[in-house]
Amino acid sequence: MDIPTLAEIEANRTRLGDMVATTPVHEWHDEIVEWALGKDAILHLKLELLQRTGTFKPRGALTNLLHLGDAERERGVVAVSAGNHAAGVAYAASLLGIDATVVMPKTANPFRQALCRRYGARIVLTDDIAEAFSRVEELREREGRSFVHPFEGKLTVLGTATVGLELARQVDRLDAVVIPIGGGGLCAGIAAAIRHLHPSCEIFGVEPEGSPVMTRSIEAGRPLALDDRRTIADSLNAPHATPYTFELCRHYLSEIVLLPDDVMRTGMALMFERLKLAVEPAGAAALMTALGPLAERLRGRHTAIVVCGTNIDFPGYVRLVEGAPAFG
Repeated sequence: MDIPTLAEIEANRTRLGDMVATTPVHEWHDEIVEWALGKDAILHLKLELLQRTGTFKPRGALTNLLHLGDAERERGVVAVSAGNHAAGVAYAASLLGIDATVVMPKTANPFRQALCRRYGARIVLTDDIAEAFSRVEELREREGRSFVHPFEGKLTVLGTATVGLELARQVDRLDAVVIPIGGGGLCAGIAAAIRHLHPSCEIFGVEPEGSPVMTRSIEAGRPLALDDRRTIADSLNAPHATPYTFELCRHYLSEIVLLPDDVMRTGMALMFERLKLAVEPAGAAALMTALGPLAERLRGRHTAIVVCGTNIDFPGYVRLVEGAPAFG
């Protein structure tokens, strides 16, 4: 594996500069944390939902676009996404003066579609995410555009690794970190950075119970595609695993937890009630994994969770949160 070095990650963060925000870490003190994890536990929230465009995605998008040659920039870029990566690419392209086309399923959240348009990207809608990947190939061949993958490749991982670099330097002691997994790009990057600076830290992933692509791939020992996937966490609903991020996740992760949709809905409600944060389902996944399935293993430890995104329209948010099961 071509694992990103600390020097490569640091150089990339310097190159990104103020095009991305250094998102804060919030040390959350609450009786719920004490009840679930014990009095000595510390829970840190890496608030990547405060990143440009509302998610971590600009980090990987900018890293990829900054490595394009002049001729590639002239031909433009194309991306495929349920919305967050598309918005990240649209934002990055607008900063660098590159033409961007983003391919999205028709079910993509309207807020995310509007975000892409705000940054000047052309949107192509498809019936589903699998068709979207096929459409991207057509656009690459016909228009000569460079494909910016949502989660695969070293450049993408170098981008997401800057989240881990920041976190590792913002927190003095880090015993464990919990990271949401869609295609695995965020998890692979954060894990690579954390291992350099907190080598004994345990790294856990969380996937939707209805879309366990990385879990099934690791069980099989190779990247798999899953056709039957159902989850409210559309940003964690990758259709397949890919070689580079798969290998890094398999290398670094202690365990992947599968989380039911209703638990994510509970987490969305809990984060609004206690933290005044309105997050998309993926943004609640790591917190509910730490407070639920992993609570005994994290008891008394210093744990960080990644709050990865907040891109959801108000009607959709209300629909998911209303009637969510109570916590505890």
